[in-house]
Amino acid sequence: MKKITLCIKVYGNERKTIDTISATIANELKELDVQVSVTVSDDKWAIAKVEGDDEEFASNLLKKQYGTLISIPEEGRIYKGFISSIEEDRIVVDIGTQVIISPENMNNLGPGNAQQIASRFGMIRYLPVEVEIISNKPITQGKFSKHQADTWWQWKKAGYDRVTANAITRSELKTAIKRTGHIRDIYGIERLGIMEHVIVCRETTDGPGIVAAIGRLVPSKLGVIIGSF
Repeated sequence: MKKITLCIKVYGNERKTIDTISATIANELKELDVQVSVTVSDDKWAIAKVEGDDEEFASNLLKKQYGTLISIPEEGRIYKGFISSIEEDRIVVDIGTQVIISPENMNNLGPGNAQQIASRFGMIRYLPVEVEIISNKPITQGKFSKHQADTWWQWKKAGYDRVTANAITRSELKTAIKRTGHIRDIYGIERLGIMEHVIVCRETTDGPGIVAAIGRLVPSKLGVIIGSF
């Protein structure tokens, strides 16, 4: 049996989140001869127990897909993590250890303090992100990876708004949008993580309007990226 602590944060409704993680992983590994059970660590990371003839291959697939926790990151390396907090003078990303991203290390995302930059790109807590380590002494400092920054700028320049959401399944988010009568106002919902998604609005749809409409129906923190040509 292989036991892996994956870089998947368990938060919100814990039972629902674990069930969703289990279903997602089972679907991804359905062609392999393995059984997978998911539990949660004391510090709220998903632990996958993989057992079967293909457990080695399946474990490597999960590590590649989701990443694993890093306690001592290497300078210059890129890691997967989750936004832990957004403060005026920094954004903190959890990769198994806390990575501090200060405004001067977000120059490629435009001017402003950390909260202003986060608001510009719809960053919310628990959003999955990629970070590059700049220094690990005396504290671990980093910046968002080039791929991550490029993705956000592509969203920003796409010409239509996007809405980020956490703590919700894709089907729950779609149901909320249908209930408000806005299903025709969006192109679709893209998956960012297990419980994190982005709603892609149509050109004529106002992202803040979608937030106002669905906010009371979802348990999510919602962020908005205002698209511009």
